[in-house]
Amino acid sequence: MGNTCVGPSISKNGILQSVSAAIWRSRSPPEETVAHTNADGVFETPSSVKEPGSPMPVHSKPPEKMTISKPDTKREQPEKPKKPLRMKRMSSAGLRTDSVLQRKTGNLKEFFIVGKKLGQGQFGTTFLCVEKATGKEYACKLIAKRKLLTDEDVEDVRREIQIMHHLAGHPNVISIKGAYEDAVAVHVVMELCAGGELFDRIVKRGHYTERKAAELTRTIVGVVEACHSLGVMHRDLKPENFLLVDHKEDSLLKTIDFGLSIFFKPGKKHTPAQMDLR
Repeated sequence: MGNTCVGPSISKNGILQSVSAAIWRSRSPPEETVAHTNADGVFETPSSVKEPGSPMPVHSKPPEKMTISKPDTKREQPEKPKKPLRMKRMSSAGLRTDSVLQRKTGNLKEFFIVGKKLGQGQFGTTFLCVEKATGKEYACKLIAKRKLLTDEDVEDVRREIQIMHHLAGHPNVISIKGAYEDAVAVHVVMELCAGGELFDRIVKRGHYTERKAAELTRTIVGVVEACHSLGVMHRDLKPENFLLVDHKEDSLLKTIDFGLSIFFKPGKKHTPAQMDLR
């Protein structure tokens, strides 16, 4: 017998075995493995080589369609600023009238030097003023005409000045020096009360003795009696409308602000609506 070659034997299935080994080698893991044949010509692999895992599951359903929203190609335009509402401005009766005081007056600044602000009210602002001729200090109430919206407001200013002249001479009523008018305002010059409001004095003291409270009450009631005897109703009596002449303990008390005051006749009734309390 002749010598036999070591290697795969050429048999009926020899070629198929070689092809199968090549395919198996291509599917093996990346690790290098050496295959050899035994004496019978069968390929053997090391025991470390594992069988390939189970195949990936097969999905029977088709993939769901994904819809991608198209980006808004329109450029966002900034919002246009809203136009402010046009309010119809009411024409001021004080500016429409030829003259609030119904008479010609000189210019305030010809006779007085206007100084610092002393107080603020609903219709007017009070300033310190100095008379040029004498150097004496007074209080000047400026009433802006633009705030006199109605004919009734104009009439109130006229009546206030008229009542102050009507009550002139009473020791506990503010005295008027004069009234002046220009294109924008009416100026009422009065005596200066440097002691401040009665309200502030009450707050500062904290309390009054019964005797002192009786003296203040007697003064206030006396002013009311004097006004009523002259046919005047103040209609705005409160501690803020009584001023002290100076800071002394026994300072004289003065009644101010006759802007809501009216003339009345005995026997005439005034309801709250007619009194126009503000």
